[in-house]
Amino acid sequence: MQDRQYFVYIMASHSGTLYIGVTSDLYKRVYQHKNNLIEGFTKKYECHKLIYFEDTSDVEGAILREKQLKNWNRKKKEFLIKTKNPSWKDLSLDWK
Repeated sequence: MQDRQYFVYIMASHSGTLYIGVTSDLYKRVYQHKNNLIEGFTKKYECHKLIYFEDTSDVEGAILREKQLKNWNRKKKEFLIKTKNPSWKDLSLDWK
């Protein structure tokens, strides 16, 4: 049996609003955000750029990490993003 993979991810709007979420299907979830298929925060604030993600096979760990990141202040979140994506480019643009 293959372990499932889970992702903690950060989406951003053009104005810099951040959304943090968790999913087991990053490609599908990012597609949903980009196309406003999910009612709520990301649709309202147009958080369409995938700027950061982490993966794990531990669903409980992913949920705890999501909560941890949501409790961080803006400066700490920005530092985390810049460690892996200094230019805040949309990481999903390279997907085929």
